[in-house]
Amino acid sequence: MNEENIETLRWSGNYLEMIDQRILPEEFTYISYTSAKSVAEGIRSMVIRGAPAIGCAAAYGVALEALKLKDLERKEFIKGLEEGCSILLESRPTAINLFWAINRMQEIIQNNKEKDSKELAYILLAEAHKILEDDIKINRKMGSFGADLLPEKANVLTHCNAGALATAGHGTALGVIRSAVEIGKNISVIADETRPFLQGARLTAWEMVQEGIPVTLISDNMSGHMMSHGEIDAIVVGTDRVAGNGDVANKIGTYMVAVLAKRHNIPFYVACPLSTIDRSIQSGADIPIEERPKSEVTGYQNIQWAAKGISVRNPAFDVTPAELVTGIITEKGVILNPNKDKIDSLFISD
Repeated sequence: MNEENIETLRWSGNYLEMIDQRILPEEFTYISYTSAKSVAEGIRSMVIRGAPAIGCAAAYGVALEALKLKDLERKEFIKGLEEGCSILLESRPTAINLFWAINRMQEIIQNNKEKDSKELAYILLAEAHKILEDDIKINRKMGSFGADLLPEKANVLTHCNAGALATAGHGTALGVIRSAVEIGKNISVIADETRPFLQGARLTAWEMVQEGIPVTLISDNMSGHMMSHGEIDAIVVGTDRVAGNGDVANKIGTYMVAVLAKRHNIPFYVACPLSTIDRSIQSGADIPIEERPKSEVTGYQNIQWAAKGISVRNPAFDVTPAELVTGIITEKGVILNPNKDKIDSLFISD
């Protein structure tokens, strides 16, 4: 299996299928979804994760709800869609692509008021298809821009999973690595295990093995040691939300990696589509940080290693200040030393 075979989510006849990422790499299986509520639960329970992939799934969630309700009168149809959107919006708070995708689907609803329920349902499905197709194209563009930043030979550290499994395909951070390999660069990946959900150990390492890209797995507390010994040449991560000033929210532990990178003069790049940039907030201090269940920290699946009755904190994300970010890689190019003006410039029409 390679990247082209990894369809994180796919439309199958009249329902959505998503890879169950909770059980990779032990098992590879798809789960079927037929409503906004079921998709929201898939997002909440981490069947699917990664900001771009969550956005795609949310769009399909709206389309599924529309198809389910398409035989209702217009008023009841719209009411049902609004309820479906609300359920999806509550599934996870940090990934801005979720809100971006729902807003895009709501605009389709508003702009097609004259259409009957059935016709609008299929218009919404077409829009969900387009969001997925666009995401792959965007990731390819980002990969091309990011590949030019990497040396001809490099050990690249990444934290969490920002690959095909976190997107509609190709990936953001791993898309940069894939694109660099495609143009002949000699790239090896160092994957942080990414506690507590182990996205690096289970997902990033798995993706790289499928494609034959050399990958070394390390625990999260090893990266400083490896940087100090000159074993890391660059760092590329994804993000779930970028604030208007360039502050970046990514999987918990990213901030520590960025601080260490600054200490050792190692470039720290963030790869993300424009849809992940939230200019409505001024800084990372305004990004909501999801707190996930304590069971993710006290054990994994059926294994319990912590004492019962203890207090647990489990913030799923942290914020890396813009001053620690060497560059943000987008589908419109790379901005080095990001700030508000440079972020704003990305949204000026060509």
